[in-house]
Amino acid sequence: MSDYDILFNKAKEFHGHVCPGIVLGTRLTLAGLREVGINPHEPIHNLIVFMEIDRCGTDAVQAITGCSLGHRSLKHKDFGKFAATFVNTTTGKTIRVSVHEKNRAEHDKIDRKELITVLSCIPEEEILKIEQVRLAIPREDLPGLPVGNAVCSVCGEQISDNRQIVRDGAVFCRNCAGESYYTVIPRKSA
Repeated sequence: MSDYDILFNKAKEFHGHVCPGIVLGTRLTLAGLREVGINPHEPIHNLIVFMEIDRCGTDAVQAITGCSLGHRSLKHKDFGKFAATFVNTTTGKTIRVSVHEKNRAEHDKIDRKELITVLSCIPEEEILKIEQVRLAIPREDLPGLPVGNAVCSVCGEQISDNRQIVRDGAVFCRNCAGESYYTVIPRKSA
């Protein structure tokens, strides 16, 4: 069994089914790990991956690398691109791998099963763009214990890793500072 087959099966099992995103995510991960000098068959403790999309390929990256949000080794940058940046935290080598389907219009004409086969076999240089990049990771974004904790002066919730906003000396969480992604619906009294 090839590296691709072993890792593809791992990604497929984690994701729950086969789709083009799992194929591309597996290929992207193999290229990224190779380029930063990490063996995907050994425990990985010195890697941070920045994913630019929150779709199927991210599951392949997570399954193969073991990186996760909870370990603070998987970061999501919502750019909507099928791309990931791999950072070897031991060597500092940083590589961005992106999918660039030159033949996308052709691929859209074939059925899903055939597409999965085509995407798994197409030469890497025809489907992936690999670039060495520079990336500064703030200390509060690195894996490990939280760096700096604060308590919001409005809601009383704890804010970790220096994510608080300070205005006129008062500490606010992003929600209470007006940057919330949700709206609280007041409970109806009985």
